[in-house]
Amino acid sequence: FWVFLRLGLTSFGGPVAHPGYFRDEFVVRRRWLTEHSYADLVALCQFLPGPASSQVGMALGLMRSGWLGALAAWVGFTLPSALVLAALGLGFSSAGAGLPAGLVQGLKVVAVAVVAQAVWGMARSLCTSAGRVALMGAACAITLWQPGVVGQMGAMVCAALVGWWAWGRSAAVQPAHAADVWALPYSRRAGLALLAVFAALLVALPWWAQASAGATAATTAANAATGWAVLDAFYRAGSLVFGGGHVVLPLLQSAVVPSGWVAGDAFLAGYGAAQAVPGPLFTFAAFLGAAMAPGWAGAGFAVLAVVGIFLPAFLLVAGALPWWAQLRQRAGARGLLAGVNAAVVGLLLAALWHPVASSALHGPADVALAAIALAALLWWRMPPWAVVLATALAGW
Repeated sequence: FWVFLRLGLTSFGGPVAHPGYFRDEFVVRRRWLTEHSYADLVALCQFLPGPASSQVGMALGLMRSGWLGALAAWVGFTLPSALVLAALGLGFSSAGAGLPAGLVQGLKVVAVAVVAQAVWGMARSLCTSAGRVALMGAACAITLWQPGVVGQMGAMVCAALVGWWAWGRSAAVQPAHAADVWALPYSRRAGLALLAVFAALLVALPWWAQASAGATAATTAANAATGWAVLDAFYRAGSLVFGGGHVVLPLLQSAVVPSGWVAGDAFLAGYGAAQAVPGPLFTFAAFLGAAMAPGWAGAGFAVLAVVGIFLPAFLLVAGALPWWAQLRQRAGARGLLAGVNAAVVGLLLAALWHPVASSALHGPADVALAAIALAALLWWRMPPWAVVLATALAGW
C-alpha cells in the first residue's frame, strides 16, 4: 500500500508516463519481476479495455500479495488524485483559478523526461535485434499516422502477427526462468468466473438503473442522478474504452453532460484539473460524481463513479491473468509477445513525440528543463518523486 501510495502521490504525466514510473519502481529498484515479465504484463493490459496503468498496478499487487495486495495497490495508487478531484468537484462553484500555469507546465515537462526514460530502458531490453527495432519504428509510424485507439490496436495486432511469423512458428518451447513465473492465488476456473461476472454486470446494470429510475421518478427531477444510474454509466465507460486515459473522455461526456448530471463548463474545468494531479486519469470520475450533487450526496456519487469505472478493469485483468500466464510460455505466444513488446515500445515512442513533447515543449527553456530532468533520472539516479517536485518548482 505504501509503495503504491507514493506512486499515487508522485506519478505525474498521465497514463503514458505511468509505465516509466512502474518500471523504475518494480523492475529496476525492487526487482519484483523481470523486464520481460513486466513488458508481457503491460502488453496484456494494453489489449484489455480500461486504464492500462491501473490494471498493471492491480496485477502487480495480486501477484505479490494476493487479493488484498490488489486492493492495496489500487487504493494506494488511486486515492490521492481521487480525493483531490472529488474535493474540487464538491467545491467547484467556489473554485478559483486553480494551479499556477508555470507549475502545470513544469509537470508537463517532467512527463517528457519520464516517458523518454521508459522508452530508452525498454528499447534496450526488448528491441535487441534489427527486426525488433524495425517493428518498433513501424508501430511508432502507424500510431503517429493514425492517432487514437484505431492506430494503436492496429499497430499491436500487426506486430503480433509479424512476431508470430518471424519468431514463434518454429521456436522450441523454452521453460520460463523462475523469476518470470507469475504466482497467482487462484485457478483458471476462477478467472473464468471473474470474466463471467464482468459480462453479467455489463448486462444487468442498465436494467437495474432503469428500474431504479422508474421507482424514484415521483420523488426526483427528471435529470437527477441515481446511484444505480451512476454506477451503470461509469461501469460502461470503463468496460468499453480501449486505450485508456484520454480515450474515456468522450464516453464520460456523453454520459454525464447531455443527461444534465454535470454542466458542460464544469466537465471541462474538471478535465483541466485532472491533468495537474498525479495518478490515473480515470479518477476524473471522482470529480464528475462529486459535481452531480452537493454535500454527502455528491461524495456518495464520487465513490460510486470511481468504483464503477475501475471495477471492470479489475475483473478483466484478474480474469485474464491465469490464461495469459500459461499462454505466454508457448513458442507461438512467445513470438507473438516479442512482436507486441516491440510495438509497445513503438507506442511509447509515438506518445513521447505526440502528445507529450508536442504539448509540453514550447521553447528552448522547456527543452533544457526536460533534458536536465532526463539526466537526473538516467544518470544521476534521482528518485522520480524528487525529479517531479524539482521540475514542477522550476517550471513555476
